[in-house]
Amino acid sequence: MKKGLHPESYRMVVFKDMSNGDTFLSRSTANTKETIKFEDGNEYPLVKLEISSTSHPFFTGKNVLVDTAGRIDKYKKKYAKKAE
Repeated sequence: MKKGLHPESYRMVVFKDMSNGDTFLSRSTANTKETIKFEDGNEYPLVKLEISSTSHPFFTGKNVLVDTAGRIDKYKKKYAKKAE
């Protein structure tokens, strides 16, 4: 590998899946201002994720429907009028 290509500033970071609350510890160079106390009792920087392998349908085998701000209801109301 080429020297100087990869960053040298790796540190332990907690990643938190916001859809199911699952957390895991890994090395990363991601910048963050938040911290969290992890299961081992130590405090680490926190990176929030919208989706991870613990909540993604490809990895879980479950198809989860997320209704954000009533999008489905808005769609049904909008097109129910046109069907009449």
